[in-house]
Amino acid sequence: MNKRIVAKISEGLGNQLFMYANAYALSKKYNLQLNLDPYSGYYRNNLRSYMLDNFNISSEIAPTDWIFSNNYRNLIKKILIKLEFFKKKKSFLFEEKNKDKSTKYKPFCLDNVNDTFYIDGNFETEKYFSSYRKDLLSEFSFKNNKKFTNNKFLHMINNEDVVSITVRQNRFSERIKNKDNIKSIHKSDLFVKETVNYIYKSIEFIKTKIKNPKFLLWSNDFNNLQIYFPKNKFYYIENSKDKILNDFYLLTQCKYFIVGPSTFSWWGAWLSNKDNKICIRPKYLNPSNNEDFWPQNWISI
Repeated sequence: MNKRIVAKISEGLGNQLFMYANAYALSKKYNLQLNLDPYSGYYRNNLRSYMLDNFNISSEIAPTDWIFSNNYRNLIKKILIKLEFFKKKKSFLFEEKNKDKSTKYKPFCLDNVNDTFYIDGNFETEKYFSSYRKDLLSEFSFKNNKKFTNNKFLHMINNEDVVSITVRQNRFSERIKNKDNIKSIHKSDLFVKETVNYIYKSIEFIKTKIKNPKFLLWSNDFNNLQIYFPKNKFYYIENSKDKILNDFYLLTQCKYFIVGPSTFSWWGAWLSNKDNKICIRPKYLNPSNNEDFWPQNWISI
């Protein structure tokens, strides 16, 4: 039997794709069997949910002894990690972080891991998996495409010079139980304003490259966005049913991107397979702790 890597999958869709892509690349590079733990990251918090089962991924769920999806199993995991201090061969591999929790690309060395090992981290840079782009385009293709192709916006995307714009709202406040947390709300509002400034600079640039572009706007929350993006100049992508997946599918079908500072927006642009696509990204906004988050060939504004 091949050696096995078990990847913890957690957080929102964009993060899940990073976690899977990194583990997939490792499995191919080192001839490992890839299994997933899609439960441990969600049993304490239902704000997000596992979504990779909507894609044609080739990996399977890990054996139950490698899933830590309740308090008892999580305690077992903590004990096993403590015991590893005394062992040469490791069964748990974590993304390395600096004291300020920042990360960067660091190649893996698997010389000191057991035949089955568990990997935990976000790994938010294409440097971990760009060599397997062709494979990942297949892995991250949608199951049952027909449920997305009837979308009213798809014809416009396929037939006109559409520029996708994504705005992430409530970034620092959506997980706050007390919605009166003024500091978090202010931080989120400032993040949106900085994003808007970047978007308008990018719009001026894109107009030098494309004649008569149509600007399509994606967001997790459209409240108050008309202040910045009037509806007579921007088309709002408002999917009421199965919003996350419908939004994401449409995003991957675009060719021109003003990529917002979010992992969701990052993956929409990265998975687009259009010839001569243009990806603009913010120079001073990085939603990730990883300093290598942005692809080097994207245009920085």
